[in-house]
Amino acid sequence: MKIALDAMGGDLGPRATVLGSIRALNAFSQLEIQLFGQRQELETALQALPNRSSANLARLSLIHSSSVVAEGAKPSSVLRGSSDSSMAMALRQVADGRAQACVSAGNTGALMALSRSLIGTVSGISRPAISTAIPTRGGGRCYLLDLGANVEADAARLVDFALMGEIMARRVDALKSPRVALLNVGVEGSKGTASVREANVLLSRLSGINYRGFVEGNGIFTGEVDVVVCDGFVGNAVLKASEGLAMMLIDRVQSTFEAHWGSRIVGALARPALRRLKNQLDPVRYNGASLLGLKGIVVKSHGSADATGFFHAISRAFREVDQALPQYLAQELDERRSVITLS
Repeated sequence: MKIALDAMGGDLGPRATVLGSIRALNAFSQLEIQLFGQRQELETALQALPNRSSANLARLSLIHSSSVVAEGAKPSSVLRGSSDSSMAMALRQVADGRAQACVSAGNTGALMALSRSLIGTVSGISRPAISTAIPTRGGGRCYLLDLGANVEADAARLVDFALMGEIMARRVDALKSPRVALLNVGVEGSKGTASVREANVLLSRLSGINYRGFVEGNGIFTGEVDVVVCDGFVGNAVLKASEGLAMMLIDRVQSTFEAHWGSRIVGALARPALRRLKNQLDPVRYNGASLLGLKGIVVKSHGSADATGFFHAISRAFREVDQALPQYLAQELDERRSVITLS
């Protein structure tokens, strides 16, 4: 299995990308990684690796790219003139069949535009949706989509999001019958925008999907549903708010136990439990957002991800390749559309 990695994207530079790649190679013996970026920086990052002699460098390829997509670059300008960028070259590997997936922490808008242009979408999907997992009560997780690719979405697109999220949860996470819900301001059928209400009617009529109706914002984290669907504006706001809340809770707990000598003693005794809590809430553990609806697999890593975050993003891509997710998406979406007419 070959995964192409845009090594120049992200806030921490190639060092985090290279180290995350080595961890992935150590974890998956059948994996090969192609690192795209400026060769000198990549080689410097490799030289700085700890225990370099024991790393799986034979399964790591460096491919030089002469340019990098700037974080503030407009998607339109990227489409016109970034064919030699690390992002475009990594995506072209997937488009040409020389890699099964691409991972990048670069400019989200540019990644979406280049992915659509170079790889294309499955039949009937005009624009992919961004989806990621967030932690829920009881140690589970819930997929939320869309997260910003489609700021506004009509009923037909929301139904497509629901179907794609359900297929992904079933294929990648092996859930027998994923529970799907629409995010809304209330659970009554009369509430919400016209597109959300119409999507609710369409999904209620659709057989073969475990649709649970509306869920409010606090219901995302209860563990009662596996896929939550919304437009990109709402989804992005929910995701960023939940990440900020998780980090605030972690900081507050730590500062509470460090406030004075008595609480520090209690904190020392509770350190294993606190470590488990931090690991469960840490957004890094859930890093790796899927661009669902493409003909190939593209995973967007958080821009601030460290080596551990990149490892999780690569792991996400690995699982999707292993389950041939795009092929199942295309097949099942065609089958579902044959039994429902979207108004």
